[in-house]
This record gives sequence, C-alpha cells and structure tokens, in this order.
Amino acid sequence: MHVPDGFIDAPTSAATGVIAAGAVAVSLRGARRELDERTAPLAGLVAAFIFAVQMLNFPVAAGTSGHLLGGALAAILVGPYTGVLCVSVVLLMQGILFADGGLTALGVNITNMAIVTTVVAYALFRGLVKVLPRTRRSVTAAAFVAALVSVPAAALAFTLMYAIGGTTDVSIGKVATAMVGVHVLIGIGEAVITALTVGAVIAVRPDLVYGARGLTQKLKLRVNGELVDAPDAAPEPVPAARTSHRKVWAAGLVTSLLLAGFVSFYASANPDGLEKVATDHGIDKKAEEHAVADSPLADYGVKDVDDARLSGGLAGVIGVGVTVVAGTGVFWAVRRRRTDDTSPSETSSTTNTTSTTSTTSTTSTTSTSV
Repeated sequence: MHVPDGFIDAPTSAATGVIAAGAVAVSLRGARRELDERTAPLAGLVAAFIFAVQMLNFPVAAGTSGHLLGGALAAILVGPYTGVLCVSVVLLMQGILFADGGLTALGVNITNMAIVTTVVAYALFRGLVKVLPRTRRSVTAAAFVAALVSVPAAALAFTLMYAIGGTTDVSIGKVATAMVGVHVLIGIGEAVITALTVGAVIAVRPDLVYGARGLTQKLKLRVNGELVDAPDAAPEPVPAARTSHRKVWAAGLVTSLLLAGFVSFYASANPDGLEKVATDHGIDKKAEEHAVADSPLADYGVKDVDDARLSGGLAGVIGVGVTVVAGTGVFWAVRRRRTDDTSPSETSSTTNTTSTTSTTSTTSTTSTSV
C-alpha cells in the first residue's frame, strides 16, 4: 500500500506529514517506557524482519497481490509506540533507497501503514486478550484478528485521504469498495504471518512479546477436591535468559536475510492492492516518477547487476542490513535517552536517602550524648 507521489495533492500530503511527524514525536517519548532490556535489542530486528517480509508479495485474487504492512506485528512484539517507529524506519528506508513510496507521500504512508495499523491493531488486540482465556493460544488468536482488521482499516484511511485530496475525479464509493474488498483478502495474509511470527516467539521466549506480558495464567492444583493456585515458579537464571535472547535475535536476523535475499525472488509479480485499484479506477493518472528513481537500489535491484535473482537478492540483503542498523541505532538512542532521564531522579533519591540516614545518625548520637 505504498502511495507514490502524485496520488494525493500537496496540501493534504503536507497535512499528513504534520500528523506523521507529531505521531513519531509522541512515539519517541512513549518508546522510552517500552524499550527495556528485552524489547530494545529486538526492536531493530523487528524493523528488519518487516522490511524482509514486505518483499514477499503473495497472490490474493486474479491479477492482484499483497504484502505485509507490519503495524500489528510490531505493536504486539515490541509495543505500540515502538511499533510506530519500527514501521516508520522501514518506510523511510524504502522511500530513500528503493524508490518505493513517494517522498512527498511519506506522511501519507506513515499515517496509513504505521499509525493507523498500529493503533487499530493494538487497541483491538488489548481488548481481545482481556476477554479471552489467559493463554498463549489466546494471544496468538488475538494477534490474528488484530492484524486482519488493521489492513482494511488502513485502506479506509487511504480512501478518506483520497476523498479529501485526491488528484483525479473518481467515484469515492467505488474506490472505497474496491480498496476494502481487496485489502480484506490481503489482511488474511497479514493475519497468518503475524500469528505465526508471534506464536513462534511466544513458544521460545514469551517474555519477549510485549503484548503477552502479564497474561500468564496461573497453574491450578486440586487440593482436597478444590482448585487452588500453584506456587509461582522460580525465575529463570539470567545467564540462560541472555543465551536464549541471543538465539532469538540470531534466528530472526538469519530468517530475515533468507527471506529478503532468496525467497523474495519467488514473490508474486502482480501489482499489489493499491496499484490494482489505482489502475482500474484511474487514480494513477497523475502519478509522478519517484525522486530517486535512478537510485542504485531502485525497485529492489542492484544497478548494473544483470542477473535478476542475484540483483534482487543483493538488494534484499542490503535492505535488511541497513534497516537493522538504522533501527537499532534509533532505538539505542531512545533507550539511552530514557536512561539519562531517569538518572537525575535516581541520583536525587540516593542523595535524599543518604541525607536522611545522616540525619538519623546525628539524632541518634545526640540522644546518646544526652
């Protein structure tokens, strides 16, 4: 659903740019609370994984394909604020390096694919996990439904933007019907990918899934015919947790590289949902050539590499590498800012404690002297 330049007029693009900038600013502040020792190392990896899977267009209808948007997946794995940042990093890399999604339409794309999908998916996900049984399967099921709904929600958001600032005179009702119809089908693919990924991480390290924290169901024991809560299990030793954490990160990176560098060659070549609707209904009449159409990595291929398989594979590997580095850098900086912000309060608390202890000691000495 990458919107190119020329679909939406300049005033509307500028307005969505302001919305996107504001949402990113809010997300940077909110991510400070979400990025802890568990989510911080994985956030950059989540961005790289979304980049890789977005290269895997899958067929959804005759002559139409779809790909992961990633908002639901990111929000559930690392938190909604961090999720917005993850998808935004991906969109920025795609627009600048791969000429995918217009640069003047960056605000439109961040609003649709990062903000709308994340907000809708995480709100629905949290509502579902509150009413469903507190099990891992429920988390996976909630992730499936949330991801499914987030995609047509983004399609509706685009339709609304086009109704406000579309550059061609088309029937908005027909556009809305076509957009929602095809993106419901794409949403099924999004839901399957999201549920499988969330389920895989939960199976290995459930504590790494942000949306699953605090949802562990207590074991029950039958004592004298009555069910009672079992004692809490002893916490896992830190060294073992760290080892498992590294394995998850390494497995995720290797998977992302394989998907982008090899599996992407077999992705569907059909136009995605937005491209198909745009062609069928004339939305693309005023589409503009991308500002970096001559980029060495434009259209997910390496310039001057004639072999299509090698060119696409190299571009995918480069994209994953750049995205994981850029994402990790952003989240490391946010995490460090959080640490810096908490340090003064911790120092003040330590000073106050020392002062109190000193006062108590003086009082005790005085009393003894009397």
